[in-house]
Amino acid sequence: MARLFAGTSGWAYPSWKPDFYPEKLAQKNFLKHYATQLNTVEVNFSFRQLIKETTIEKWIAETPADFRLGIKAHQVITHIKRLKKTEDFLPRFLATLEPVARAGKMGPILFQLPPNMKADAEVLGEFLKIVPRGVPAAFEFRHETWFSDEIFNSLKTHNRALCVAETEERTTPDVVTADFAYYRYRKPEYTPAERKAMVGRIREHLEQGRDVYAYFKHEETPQGAIYAVEVLKEISG
Repeated sequence: MARLFAGTSGWAYPSWKPDFYPEKLAQKNFLKHYATQLNTVEVNFSFRQLIKETTIEKWIAETPADFRLGIKAHQVITHIKRLKKTEDFLPRFLATLEPVARAGKMGPILFQLPPNMKADAEVLGEFLKIVPRGVPAAFEFRHETWFSDEIFNSLKTHNRALCVAETEERTTPDVVTADFAYYRYRKPEYTPAERKAMVGRIREHLEQGRDVYAYFKHEETPQGAIYAVEVLKEISG
């Protein structure tokens, strides 16, 4: 049965007190509390450094069995090498995530490309060939040249999700390219009508047998986390 995994991109924000975290909760216990409210988190920490095994084991221990860790791919892959000649680094990066996979808590890896990287179907095609088939992956394209049938079909061939990113500046076309869906809701606020449409779209995916990963804006205020809790409750209710 398809499931909704909803959360935010990160959890270590003291500014979420007292509306999401209890006022007296120590920061070291944030993830444990977060995981009582939400069932996934998108880890951005992995963009700048390879995660230590001790850190990952701690995350695994502090989250329930059905929790999923979505992981942002390291900047060496997406921003420095820009998907080219990653044959050496990609396996090294994936090896750090093996404990998550063994624990059954692996969410998709998000390959977020730089805003100034224009579409290159050949580069993408070659990269897709080297991402192991068993690793769920989503791609966030931030240059509009990527939004074409050629790119979407390439993702479909390899069962890789198009990350539908919604910001104040631009929204990715909502095209299904994999057996799961991946959303990044980045607006600071959503109207009741926008939230109703969001829930409706999520329900469509679930009815068609696709898991949905939905990550809300994080950082300054707890509003994204509160939205995620609301959406989870509405879908499960």
